[in-house]
Amino acid sequence: MLSVMTETPPAREALIEEIRELRRLRHAVILAHNYQIPDIQDLADVVADSLTMARRATEADAPVIVVCGVHFMAETAAIANPDRTVLIPDPTAGCSLAETIQVADVLAWRAAHPDGLVVAYVNTSAAVKAEVDYCCTSGNAVAVVNALPANRPVLFLPDFYLGSYLKKVTGRDMDIWMGECHVHAGLTRAGLDGMRSEHPDAEFLIHPECGCVTSAMYYAEVEGDLAAGRTKIVSTEQMMREAAASTSREFVIGTETGVLHRLRRENPGKRFLPMAREAECRYMKQITLENLRDGLRDLQYEVVVPPATADRARLAIERMLAIG
Repeated sequence: MLSVMTETPPAREALIEEIRELRRLRHAVILAHNYQIPDIQDLADVVADSLTMARRATEADAPVIVVCGVHFMAETAAIANPDRTVLIPDPTAGCSLAETIQVADVLAWRAAHPDGLVVAYVNTSAAVKAEVDYCCTSGNAVAVVNALPANRPVLFLPDFYLGSYLKKVTGRDMDIWMGECHVHAGLTRAGLDGMRSEHPDAEFLIHPECGCVTSAMYYAEVEGDLAAGRTKIVSTEQMMREAAASTSREFVIGTETGVLHRLRRENPGKRFLPMAREAECRYMKQITLENLRDGLRDLQYEVVVPPATADRARLAIERMLAIG
């Protein structure tokens, strides 16, 4: 009888040590998004939101940059660092929000608004970024919109909820693309109301991509509401600062659940609850210890943006990095 030999997976500790040694040999820097699994976050040199990841990629003195996130993040790093090797452990780690907008959509709006400006959330492909005027993240989107010249038409893409939030807080009249992140869109008013009832003393930190953002703004702004002053609409990196500075002991977090690991690690005396336990991005979770190890060992998978596309997208990305 023929027996089939199977390789025993290495112990987790041995795998982590192997990754550390490969990082040293490759002179690599590992950047991880706040939504990555805990093991990846614990190994990374930088754990942050999209804006901080992009900035740290340009600051890092390393020939190899490994982006533990989704594909548009690796593209952004590659555009900003054309002379370095940028890897992503799983090239199929995509983004449902980025898929809602295509180059043809941008060009059609521009044809109808020849004097218009297009602002793209960083959750877009390199090809789309090449057709826009500014990029932004949730962390600096307000500053970017406020920096736009007055009296020119503006299209904000692709996230409808973030765009609606920006329109309200900046007062800027804008066209807003009807895209959404499948994870954040699932964080609804019903979920927010339920957690408010269950945790009346908690502070609420809500990402502006969430489907409940309009309700969160209402609770944060209405005078006399019991939650006034404890409901904040913030990016994931701003959540870190708010949690550290706040005197609250309990927080409800309205975003992808991966961020809870870093919040708990950096604030051990405080309690952090997800607004919805099912708020998990499967694309972010495609990055594993195994494919991170393989990527460093084999220098795979390199993310290369065509030079013509990268050159056109670079200005919008540089504007993003310079503002806010």
